Amino acid sequence: MLKTIQRALFSSGLQEPKWKPIETTAQDYEIREYEQTKWASTAVSGMQYDAALNTGFMRLFRYIQGNNEKKAKIEMTAPVTCLVDPGAGPFCETTFTTSFYVPEEHQADTPKPSDPDVFIEDRKTLTVFVRTYGGFSNEQKSREELLQLIESLRRDGQQFVEEQYYTAGYDSPFKMLNRHNEVWLLKKSAA
Repeated sequence: MLKTIQRALFSSGLQEPKWKPIETTAQDYEIREYEQTKWASTAVSGMQYDAALNTGFMRLFRYIQGNNEKKAKIEMTAPVTCLVDPGAGPFCETTFTTSFYVPEEHQADTPKPSDPDVFIEDRKTLTVFVRTYGGFSNEQKSREELLQLIESLRRDGQQFVEEQYYTAGYDSPFKMLNRHNEVWLLKKSAA
């Protein structure tokens, strides 16, 4: 019930990828299974999350505004995800892969990006642990929430991929209240 109310309050009105909830007794995170879908993505390497996310967002925004082989305008969707894949050492560059969900009407015939830095990702079915939070997000806030999620998952004995994580933002930068952000950790598949 509480999750349904949260979803209604946080709804952006934008098309979102389909997922189903996985039953859990945890109160501080959700488990979701996302269907296989296509996402428009771009990777930016560097050490600054906020700048990389902004660069990636603008590349993808140009793509949905018609910078594609069909010159098609594509509806904005939610969430905007960012896969954060840290480099191997303290001074290694992190790769930030920013992605927009491709709307349902373009899933079967996705316009090819004109920008060589934008690619169409065929994201397989994935199960993620999700922690939701409000307000304006940034690198520090998402890391704080990520650490809380890790603590909760360890408390519950959940197996998750530790090498990378996703951030997910659902709102326009102009929305001031009831903002919806998430951090995701991939569930480790049984070997």
